[in-house]
Amino acid sequence: MTFEQIKADIKARKYKPVYLLMGDEPYYIDELTEMLTSYVLPEEERDFNQNILYGMETDVRTVITLARSYPMMSDYQLIVIKEAQNLSKIEELEIYVKNPLNTTILVLNYKNGSLDKRKKLYAEIDKQGVIMESKKIPDYKIPAFISSYIQSKNLSIDQKSAQMLSDYLGNDLSKITNEVAKLLIAIPPNQRQITAELIEENIGISKDFNNFELLNAIINKNIFKVNQIADYFEKNPKNNPMIMTMSILFNFFSNLMICYWAKNKTEQGIATELGFRNPYQAKDYVVALKNYNAFKCMEIISLLRTYDAKSKGVDNTSTRDGELLKELLYKITH
Repeated sequence: MTFEQIKADIKARKYKPVYLLMGDEPYYIDELTEMLTSYVLPEEERDFNQNILYGMETDVRTVITLARSYPMMSDYQLIVIKEAQNLSKIEELEIYVKNPLNTTILVLNYKNGSLDKRKKLYAEIDKQGVIMESKKIPDYKIPAFISSYIQSKNLSIDQKSAQMLSDYLGNDLSKITNEVAKLLIAIPPNQRQITAELIEENIGISKDFNNFELLNAIINKNIFKVNQIADYFEKNPKNNPMIMTMSILFNFFSNLMICYWAKNKTEQGIATELGFRNPYQAKDYVVALKNYNAFKCMEIISLLRTYDAKSKGVDNTSTRDGELLKELLYKITH
């Protein structure tokens, strides 16, 4: 089942006896776990009927014993095993899962990987309960996640601001939602949109000197702006790590290389080629196709690999990241 499907069922109080929430993206696992601990039992029943255990600190026998007991003056008891990936001999839970109690809700919070799908335990949970595999969101989908998350709070955000947050915070969804929470507190009561100015004031990302603006300046060959941003990055290295800038540039020019072979080089055609839902996302690639030919694009990708290695100390013992970035940007734009 998907995150949204499980979320809807929990809100409707349609519970399953076993939940296996697993994968590499902890945000969705923690969100559903938190929902279950909030919805299943009223606060006054939790002392007697809610058990939060940790995989490293418990064992299968204890879990099964608890799961087979009945709730006290309640319809349910809730057992949450956090960090269930550390539960020794977890496959032995199969004995309980084959015939679970309808009054017990067992939640396996399994992070940093997935339960072996070849195991009988996985098959039994699939029959009796719910399985959700939480996967990392690709970097290019993070702005859409940010927009969707903010819309769920009855607010909006423009594309530039969403991209600013994405570039600065990366793909750690928990970190993103925590920073958005700061913006929700700071936003004036009569304002319904998260703006670049609000982000600059409360998170510390410059609305004029960031990776979004740098990429835009490179695409449009605005060399003066490229140099301005490079100077700012050199003076503020902690807020603008070179590895993040390199990653964003590499992703863009790798995608641009695909565009040269697209039959339809309009925004709609390139959006289809790159798997974008919104053709507007492809407008930068249409501009870049005019300003950079395929040979230059290949050269840029090679330069990015070279300077990535240099930033990690390969064939470089003294040149700082700020200087390396300036060299790289000069070669990209000339």
